Amino acid sequence: MTHSKKNMDARSGAGDRLNALGTQLLEVHIWLREMLEDLRDSVDDYFDGKGIPPRDLRAHCLSFCTALTRHHTGEEKGAFPAIAEEFPELRKVLSDLRTDHNQLDWLMGSLRKLLESLPDSPDPATATKVREEVGALSAIMQTHFIYEEKKLISVLNSMDVPEWRENRPDFLMTDDDQDGPEAFAR
Repeated sequence: MTHSKKNMDARSGAGDRLNALGTQLLEVHIWLREMLEDLRDSVDDYFDGKGIPPRDLRAHCLSFCTALTRHHTGEEKGAFPAIAEEFPELRKVLSDLRTDHNQLDWLMGSLRKLLESLPDSPDPATATKVREEVGALSAIMQTHFIYEEKKLISVLNSMDVPEWRENRPDFLMTDDDQDGPEAFAR
């Protein structure tokens, strides 16, 4: 085998392995989108009088918020510094994504407060507020994910971060990657 053929094969193997990081990010975003859709369905069930107790709705919200927060915290502590170091031209993009994270945190806090005060029976006056909060959260999250995917998938695919191959980083985890409820809340 020629020297250049060996290099091509090595790069191809590395590319296949690294490509998984971008794919994993997409998978996590799909999973988080599905979690939010499930939360929206639970909100609708509650306000449509289908018997879902407020505590179950709050628990569902907590699960979603914990997962999204873990993802974003993992990005900010692990992925973004690594990307900024290797691709300094993306620092503005990373700053914009951090701003989105702050906005999403605020929206999740507002939603949690609304859900904490739900009466046992659906309250039509509260339904509009809760649905607006879920809608705003969904809109910002969707826009954020699309922007992040457009700007970072190819970057992640080109990066070689050995510790990410050895131990899946928090920003690429779903609940399937967790050992149990205590691990989920990391």
